[in-house]
Amino acid sequence: MPETISLSRPKRWDYPFSEESNPPRPFTDTEIDALLDMAPFNEMDASGFRKSLSLRDILKNDTRRVTCQSGDIIVRRGDWGHSAFLVLSGQVRVDIERPESSFPPSLLGRKSPQRRTLFESIAQVWKNPPAPESRTVSHDVDPRIGSRNKDGETRIFLQDVPSVLDEYRTAVIQPGQWFGELAALGRTPRTATVFSEGQTELLEIRWQGLRDLMRYDKNKAITNEVESAFRERALVEFLRNEPMFHGLSDQKMEQLVENVEFRTYGEYDSPKPFKDLAKQGHENNFENEALIFEEGHYPNAVFFVRSGLARLSVKHHHGQRTAGYLTPGQSYGFHEIASGWGKEVAVPYRYSVRAISYLSAILIPTHIVETVLFDSQTSFNPDHSNFDSQSFVPFTSEEEMAVPDQLVDFLVENRFIQGTETMVIDLDRCVRCDDCVRACATAHDNNPRFVRHGPVHGHHMFANACLHCADPVCMVECPTGAIYRDFGAGHVVISENSCIGCAQCANNCPYDAIRMVQITDQQGHVIVDEKNQRPLTQATKCDLCIEQLGGPACQNACSHDALFRVNMNDSQTLNDVFVR
Repeated sequence: MPETISLSRPKRWDYPFSEESNPPRPFTDTEIDALLDMAPFNEMDASGFRKSLSLRDILKNDTRRVTCQSGDIIVRRGDWGHSAFLVLSGQVRVDIERPESSFPPSLLGRKSPQRRTLFESIAQVWKNPPAPESRTVSHDVDPRIGSRNKDGETRIFLQDVPSVLDEYRTAVIQPGQWFGELAALGRTPRTATVFSEGQTELLEIRWQGLRDLMRYDKNKAITNEVESAFRERALVEFLRNEPMFHGLSDQKMEQLVENVEFRTYGEYDSPKPFKDLAKQGHENNFENEALIFEEGHYPNAVFFVRSGLARLSVKHHHGQRTAGYLTPGQSYGFHEIASGWGKEVAVPYRYSVRAISYLSAILIPTHIVETVLFDSQTSFNPDHSNFDSQSFVPFTSEEEMAVPDQLVDFLVENRFIQGTETMVIDLDRCVRCDDCVRACATAHDNNPRFVRHGPVHGHHMFANACLHCADPVCMVECPTGAIYRDFGAGHVVISENSCIGCAQCANNCPYDAIRMVQITDQQGHVIVDEKNQRPLTQATKCDLCIEQLGGPACQNACSHDALFRVNMNDSQTLNDVFVR
C-alpha cells in the first residue's frame, strides 16, 4: 500500500486574491469597513448573501489593492481579462480609439510568446517543467515606454504621458467608476488599454467575486453600474467592432446607441453544471431554456451576445434540433432583416434562439437597423462579406456544402463547433502506436493531458482533449479562477496552485476533456485530506503545450499525419481535413 500524507482539503479562500501579488496587498479590516461605507457597497443588501459567502468575506478575499504611479499600464487591449477594477483615488485614462488606430503594440510592451529553447526542450527528459506561466518584458520596445520594479513586481509604464495624451484619444475614469468588468464577466479579451494618470489607487476584484456580488445583491447596485458604464464607455466600441456597422457616421452611430436595448436571460449562475443544463435542454426539447426568438416569427431585432451562450434550433419532426451556438461577440438576425429589406413580405427568423443558463445581450430594433444601414444605401447587397463575418452563418455556402451533411449534423449535435483547437484523429492513418500520448507525457512531466479516445464519425475520432472553446463554459463556475485564459495566445489553462479539486470545470465540460487526477508530493507520496483521509485531486487538461518550442507535442509526434488540430469555425480547414 503506498505511503500517504494528510493535508486539509483546499478551500476557495485558502489563496486570497491578495496573495497573488508580490508582496501580498490585502485590505485591512479597517479598510474593509471603509469600503463597506462607500458606493456601491453601501447600497447593497447584505442580507441576500450566504453566511459562508458574506459581502465582507468577498471584499476581504476576492479583492486586492493596486497602487499605480503615473503612466503605469493597468490593462492592455487584447489581453484576456480575469478581473475588474474600481477606482478608489486618483484617475485613469482609457484609450478610446478604434483598434486599428489605437496604441501600437510596441507602445504596450508586447512581444511574442516565450518558447523554450532547443536545450530546454531536450532537458524536459530529465528536468521538471519550470514554474507556471509568467510574463516578462521585452527590451526591444517603443522608446516611449519603460519598465520599473516596485515591491518585486515589474510593471510597464508610459515614460511621457503628456505626449501620449496629445497623440491619442483617451477618456477619464474617475473615483467610484469601474472598468474591465465586461472582459472579466464575459471571459473575453480586453477591448481597450487603461493607464494611470498620476498616483492612483484601485480595488481589483477577480471575476468570481464580482459574479457573486452581482448574484446575491438584491438591490443590483453593481449590476446597474455595469450596465450604465457599458452604455457610456464601451457600447460605441462594441458596435464599431461589428462589421455590419463599419463606416457609420458619428450621427448614425449616436442614433444606434440611443436605441440599443439591454437584455438578460436566465439565472446568473445556475447551481447545475453547464453540461447538465445542455443535456436537460435536449431531453426536454429545450423547454427550460429562455426563448429569445422563435423560428418563423417576424425579425424584430438584431441580437448580439455580450456574455453567455445561446442555442439556435430548428423544428424537426415533433421537436427541435440544435443548429448551432452563439458565443460572445456573435450576432443573429441581420441576414433575415437584410434579405427582407425592400420586399413586401418580411423574411422570418430561420432559427429559434434560446439562452443556455445566464446570457447577457443587446438588441437593436429592426427599424433602427434599416434606418442607419439601408436607407442611405442605393445598392445594398445582403450577402456582402463585410456584413456577416461576426454573425451566425450556417453551413450553406457552396464552399461549406463540400462538408457532408451527416458530418455537419454530428459536429452541431456534439457541440464541436465551439472548438478552436479540436483534436481530430484519422483512424485510417492512425496505427495506434500512442506516440502522441507519450509525447504529451514528456511535455508535461510524465503526465499526459489527454486520452486517445472519444466520439467517432466515419473514420475520424474526436479525442477527449481540450477544444479550447470559443466560449469555455468550464470557466463559468470555477470558484478560485484556477482555470483561465493565458494572457498571450488565449489558450485555456489550469493553475495547479489554485485548483481546489472541486471538479466544477470537469462537470461543466461537455467533451470530457478535463480529468480529475490524484496528486502526490515530489517523493510520490499520495496527498490525502486530513479530515477523511481521502486522496486529494486536481483538474488537468490539454494546454496546447503553450511553453513548448514546436507547439502541440502530440501533433508533432505523429509520424503518419493522422492527428490534426482543427478550428471548427473555419470552413476551409474543415474542407482540408474532412474532404480530401
